Amino acid sequence: MQFTAEQIATLLNGTVEGNPEALVSQLAKIEEGFEGALSFLSNRKYEHYLYETESSIVIVNQDLVLQKPVKSTLIRVEDAYTSFSELLKIYHALRVERAGREDQAFVHETAQIGDGGYIGAFSYISRDVKIGNNVKIYPRVYIGDNVTIGDNSILFPGVTVYYDCVIGSNVTIHSGSVIGSDGFGFAPQADGSYEKIPQIGNVVLEDNIEIGANTVIDRATLGSTIIHQGVKLDNLIQIAHNVEIGSNTVIAAQTGVSGSAKVGKQVVLGGQVGVVGHISIADGTQVQAQSGINRSITESFKKWGGSPFAPYTSQLRSQVIYTRLPELEKRIAELEKLLKDK
Repeated sequence: MQFTAEQIATLLNGTVEGNPEALVSQLAKIEEGFEGALSFLSNRKYEHYLYETESSIVIVNQDLVLQKPVKSTLIRVEDAYTSFSELLKIYHALRVERAGREDQAFVHETAQIGDGGYIGAFSYISRDVKIGNNVKIYPRVYIGDNVTIGDNSILFPGVTVYYDCVIGSNVTIHSGSVIGSDGFGFAPQADGSYEKIPQIGNVVLEDNIEIGANTVIDRATLGSTIIHQGVKLDNLIQIAHNVEIGSNTVIAAQTGVSGSAKVGKQVVLGGQVGVVGHISIADGTQVQAQSGINRSITESFKKWGGSPFAPYTSQLRSQVIYTRLPELEKRIAELEKLLKDK
């Protein structure tokens, strides 16, 4: 799909400087620009690229004073970064736009499907499923019995949603993620074997949640594993059974949260953080990547790091000491030698 400079300027309430009929069909960084590409410049330290770029159109700040002639058509706006972000949202929406029901999709006769939306080929929608309006179900998605999905949600290819799970509105789940798989529940037996404990709860995802690719959220043993509204989960995350994650919390890739842990609101967990089960993490907590949380955090809006974790500033000081350990060991050996010689 192509757009002219004039059309883009109208959309952004900007003004065109150059050819209003200049056409673009792709987005690109200004330093990697090419004919037919749209770029932006907001940071002055990259201004030199403006005079070199091959991009057909560049969005710039209204107050930018040119130092040299430019080949590109310019669109001047109040804030180039904000305007380009708006275009990215529109571009993304156009790329994922789908409608209708493709051949070879299976929808059980008892399923209720809202207006609009999309159901891709080879997807499977089981008994008593309730799907809201404008929901997009991409190819090879499996939705089990009695699942509910709210309006405007998107399930990308290969997502699996087990039976009885509840997904809210404006939820995005990326490819390969599994919602509602069994929690890791096994009872040790006298002979050393393990007996599986049935996991009969579900997963509840509230509104405005985004879940990255290949993330797994286990169903509760009893009750619900609950992800509250506004939570953002990265790729490759494990959320165990009966976990509760507070609203607007963000968790980076390869983090694992063990069973029955309670994570507060507006918490930030870095990549590869490990959280033990049956503890609580206070609202606003920030945890450095690769940290180990082995007990509850009760103080709100504090920073932590390390494994086992400690206050963030203390952990930084400790890291400085760790790097000096060989030097300190050498000095101790020299002092011991001096004392011995005396």
